Amino acid sequence: MSEPKCLVPSGDRCGEAPVWCSEEHAVYWVDVNRFLIHRYDASQDSVKAWFFDEPVTALALSDAEGTLAVALGSRVIFWTPRTDERRDQGFRLDGWPAVRLNEGRADPRGSLWVGSMRNNVGPDGAPGKAGGEDGVLYRIDPDGSVTEWKRGIGISNTMTWSPDRRYFYFADTLKNTVYVYDYDYGTGAIGNEQPFFSGFSRGSPDGSAMDSGGYLWNCRHGGGSIVRVAPDGSIDRVIEMPAANLTSCTFGGADYRTLYAVSASLGGPPGDRLGGSLFAIEVSVAGMPENRFKLG
Repeated sequence: MSEPKCLVPSGDRCGEAPVWCSEEHAVYWVDVNRFLIHRYDASQDSVKAWFFDEPVTALALSDAEGTLAVALGSRVIFWTPRTDERRDQGFRLDGWPAVRLNEGRADPRGSLWVGSMRNNVGPDGAPGKAGGEDGVLYRIDPDGSVTEWKRGIGISNTMTWSPDRRYFYFADTLKNTVYVYDYDYGTGAIGNEQPFFSGFSRGSPDGSAMDSGGYLWNCRHGGGSIVRVAPDGSIDRVIEMPAANLTSCTFGGADYRTLYAVSASLGGPPGDRLGGSLFAIEVSVAGMPENRFKLG
């Protein structure tokens, strides 16, 4: 495994939601507090950004090439970067702006899972205070139907599935716990919630990625690290990172052996010069490609 390399010192206030698009050989990610989406073209070593009118919190590839599902603070939209076309998907969050969407990812069946939290981003992007248990975990199916799967969430984070499609992983950052659920690939249902990785002292669990061996790579907000967790919940290794607040990661590259990680500058300590950057780590085990939301 290589040392972490800073690819883009973008100074994101809250970088989040990286996804690797293999067709474009590019990573997309967001800055929640600056209401924007970045795109890093790995072939050209270039960066482009787009601005939106409210917090951008999560991204998912879709089965329509060139179109992404985008979770904003209040709703989900479809976005085509090539033309910058934006259109409503249909889902709107009850309770906005007191609450907002946060984490989101597509599942192996092509549904989009999104979770909410108490809104800690002001209309101008200024940071506010998170807390409480206002969050809800939703599943949006390709036909537009919406179901609720969990309430009483502090901050929704980590949505990923095991390689054999038997388990779903989800984190509540404020509870310092990653949970594991049985996942029914036939119906998309989850059940039998159990603590999977809890109480780790290095920061709090933020976003995660899954490798082909079934190991979870969890970014630690405030912990300056990424921890690789074995399928039995034990710590395999801790990767030290040159930023305090790691927020999420995804596997990419031609062979999915590059781990791309993003971070936040907000709340970082003095001297955290690379907080808010995009990083890359070359690893020895291949990751899992991102699932895609079916447009229906």
